[in-house]
Amino acid sequence: MSIRFTKFTHVYYIFSGILILASIAALVVFGLKFGIEFTGGSMIDLEFKDDRPSNEVIQQSISEFNLGDTIIQPTGQKDLVLKFKEIDEETHQKILSKLKGSFNIEEKQFEFIGPVIGKELKRKTEISIILCLFAITFYIAFAFRKVSNPVSSWQYGIASLVALFHDVLIPVGVFAVLGKLFNAEITIPVVAALLTILGYSVHDTIVIFDRIRENLLKRKSDSFEEIVNWSLNQTLGRSISTVFTVLLVLFSIFFFGGQTLKYFSLALIIGITCGAYSSIFIASSLLVTWYRRKEKMLEFGRKR
Repeated sequence: MSIRFTKFTHVYYIFSGILILASIAALVVFGLKFGIEFTGGSMIDLEFKDDRPSNEVIQQSISEFNLGDTIIQPTGQKDLVLKFKEIDEETHQKILSKLKGSFNIEEKQFEFIGPVIGKELKRKTEISIILCLFAITFYIAFAFRKVSNPVSSWQYGIASLVALFHDVLIPVGVFAVLGKLFNAEITIPVVAALLTILGYSVHDTIVIFDRIRENLLKRKSDSFEEIVNWSLNQTLGRSISTVFTVLLVLFSIFFFGGQTLKYFSLALIIGITCGAYSSIFIASSLLVTWYRRKEKMLEFGRKR
């Protein structure tokens, strides 16, 4: 018994629309909290020899230095990372002296990133993501140029682009909320996770589209909607098993991989889950929606 996936396309659109609007609202209201890699600033990595105090106690101990918006991130059992605005070496030593006077600590690393470098890195990251999206869209449109009937090849590319936008926007919206509530930052590993999501999501979509292309050539007597449903049923088991095994690894990294990998793995968990959903329920449904609209226009033309 085959599942008729395209029967409830409006439900998929409403559900995804709610998630996308919520993500956009989170971005507008909260914005993204970028790490010092993008904004510039200073970072001190500390190791506590005794029990690590609470974030509030540490914040109070360095409040006299007027460091602005300070990010305090515990890592592992004994380590802690402080991130704040740009400081000079003299201020760095004063902060370190103050902390050593209050706690039994050892400095593991001090890092400074200038604002010019951070802005340039941010700009290049945005360009990389945009170029990646358009390159993927162009490739899919080119790869499916021989199956331009009943849906044009460029529509395969646009459907993939919409799915990719969906898969990246939702994790970014979640990080906007996490940034507000837990000071979660957009760092280099998180950007790497977003680019990985693009590759994984489009791979899943292409597998389904490729099966649709094969069935269009084999089952010429069936309607396009029937072929899409049949193709989705054929690839469903593969999609679920692949996503499940990947999520097992990512959840292991999230719970046992340490603080530095937590947000990296979380971004991948959200994005890959969204990618599996969009490949099955959004990208293919868009093709069917365009096909139905084309049929209605042809029917309307014949009646006239």
